[in-house]
Amino acid sequence: MVKEIRIGVDDSVRTAKGFIDVWKLAESGEKVENEQRLNFENLEILLRTLTSVRWKLLKTLRTNGAMSVRALASALRRDYKNVHTDVGRLERIGLISRTQDQKVEVLWDVVETRLMLAA
Repeated sequence: MVKEIRIGVDDSVRTAKGFIDVWKLAESGEKVENEQRLNFENLEILLRTLTSVRWKLLKTLRTNGAMSVRALASALRRDYKNVHTDVGRLERIGLISRTQDQKVEVLWDVVETRLMLAA
């Protein structure tokens, strides 16, 4: 099964409304598709969080599989401290996680980002 997450920009009111709507459908017995989303309040926060070097980090982890932060820094040819900071940020927002032996891994097979030009 492919694990997929959708990333986008949406305000907290619409995000909460979407959650409530799905909750009501589930309560009424309707089948609800499990969908993972990560929404940012605005485009600036999204772009500040998911920088090009962090995307490269995610792609490297997805390609190579779970690895230590030190091995990841080496594979990326980046400073350990900066990679460690990026790993922490991506871990906090749920795009990567730690294995039992403390290696980092990407949780998702597909990360889809969708941006609308107008609301």
